[in-house]
Amino acid sequence: MIDSMPIVSASTGLHETLALLTSHLHPDANHKEDLVFLKDVFSEKSLSYLMKIHEKLKQYVKYSPIPVLHSASCLAEDLAEELQNGPLDDDEQELLLLLSTPHLKAVLSAHDIVAQKKFDPVLPPLPEDPDDDLEEESVKIVRLVKNKEPLGATIRRDEATGAVIVARIMRGGAADRSGLVHVGDELREVNGNLITHKRPDEISQILSQSQGSITLKIIPAVAEDDKLKESWVYLRALFDYTPFEDKATPCQEAGLPFKKGDILQVVTQEDATWWQAKRVGECNLRAGLIPSTQFQERRLRYRMKMGSLPGPTSPKTPTYVRIEREDCDSKAALNGKDVASLRRSFRLRKDRQGSPGEAQTPDANHPEFLIYEEVTQYLVHPAEKPRLIVLIGSLGARITELKQKVIAEHPRWYSLAVPHTTRARKSHEREGVEYHFISKAAFEADIHNGKFIEYGEYKDNLYGTSLESIHRVLNHNKMCLVDVQPEALSALRTAEFKPFIVFVRPRIYDGQRKQFGSSSSLSAGITEEDLQEMIQSAERLSERYGHWVDYVLLKEDPASALAELQVVLERVQTEPQWVPVSWVRR
Repeated sequence: MIDSMPIVSASTGLHETLALLTSHLHPDANHKEDLVFLKDVFSEKSLSYLMKIHEKLKQYVKYSPIPVLHSASCLAEDLAEELQNGPLDDDEQELLLLLSTPHLKAVLSAHDIVAQKKFDPVLPPLPEDPDDDLEEESVKIVRLVKNKEPLGATIRRDEATGAVIVARIMRGGAADRSGLVHVGDELREVNGNLITHKRPDEISQILSQSQGSITLKIIPAVAEDDKLKESWVYLRALFDYTPFEDKATPCQEAGLPFKKGDILQVVTQEDATWWQAKRVGECNLRAGLIPSTQFQERRLRYRMKMGSLPGPTSPKTPTYVRIEREDCDSKAALNGKDVASLRRSFRLRKDRQGSPGEAQTPDANHPEFLIYEEVTQYLVHPAEKPRLIVLIGSLGARITELKQKVIAEHPRWYSLAVPHTTRARKSHEREGVEYHFISKAAFEADIHNGKFIEYGEYKDNLYGTSLESIHRVLNHNKMCLVDVQPEALSALRTAEFKPFIVFVRPRIYDGQRKQFGSSSSLSAGITEEDLQEMIQSAERLSERYGHWVDYVLLKEDPASALAELQVVLERVQTEPQWVPVSWVRR
């Protein structure tokens, strides 16, 4: 309870009032806990400091403060130079140290910039009377202040009346922030110049070149919508887009360029053809135009019909592949130093082109175009199974070796999916450790029942990786590392596994190809032809499957690649990652 209300005057500061109020708080039996809490809050030193700062700022506001000088940073430099020219006592040494800190220099520099500028825009006077031809219409004079940024609005010519109409307002742009320009407004003048007879591209140029103050004479739309419909949707781009190469865009300068894999925040889908979006991670407040899914699909379908675009592909599973490596217990597969094994890998991959595992083009009436994928951020909950880690690699990447080293260093965190095979068990092998040994009939039955994500044949024996073997690892709360042919990704990229896909590709420097074999520890004795195959392999894989890749690891040498992969795997467990919305929403 409060004994009696403290007596304060109009001149009593907030921090003084707070101290008086605190001193009069005495807990009673009925409200002891509440009053103790209140007293603790009022007694906080940080709150008292804030009150004092508030009072000081109020005093400065009364006197309309102006900067004492405009060159505080120069004065500080002169003082520091003077101090350095003579013997210093302790206080002078401390002052010199303070004046030398980059933070204080930055504060003084900011002070000088502010002190030398006037931030209030100087606007020309309003016209006394509107034009005679506008007397019967509601006229709005809008004055905006913009820097070098675009106005953030696009215009169109009304086909019936010939009027110049505001077609869209870009979220975060100067027009949007002002709240004074709306979609449907008719634009009559720009900075006193009549623009009704100019082409839209000429008007856009005038608007973009105008700096500082810009005055618009507008006939307001009949029904103004003060708020754009917000759409906080996040999309992963599955294709590259360059607005300046797109003749269909209503305004190339307003377009948002992006690359495959970029995360886009769509802020409005009000226009069915052109959405407004920002790239996640950028500081630009203004949104840009991107083609909508429906519009992009429509024109891709048209291009495919006209023969200028190949039909989209849709990989099928399970995937049949030629086995390109020796058994997992082979030394060549573990240490990556067997050149003959690498050459054999090149030959077998060349032979595999056009094999039954290759993706087939679906029915042209139901194509699946790669445009956008709706995503959200996801972090594995402690009660959930770990995410599956899928490694795919181009020629020369040696992902089996990389995977084995990760597991060897952290066997408690990571494990392999034990493969199945029809070959006979060797004397040193154990069932369920190196392989699951089953009969050919059982293997073929499992193929028929769709239990393998991929399978193949090597020396008349069948080998395969099953869904069950992956589940065994994940059920033990370990991250399962699998390296598969990229055709198998469609079977793994599901809400059940929530895979994190890493694309490993060798780093090959232009102009250094002849030295690659001797300077890199990836392998020795690789020919120029092999290097060309590696480059083409990486490009093909990136083109066909890059939209599914979460991380690209450029492998320069085994040690650095191992360290980089370990950092990436740790982030998957501790930091939110972008995943398809369908994996999270149920």
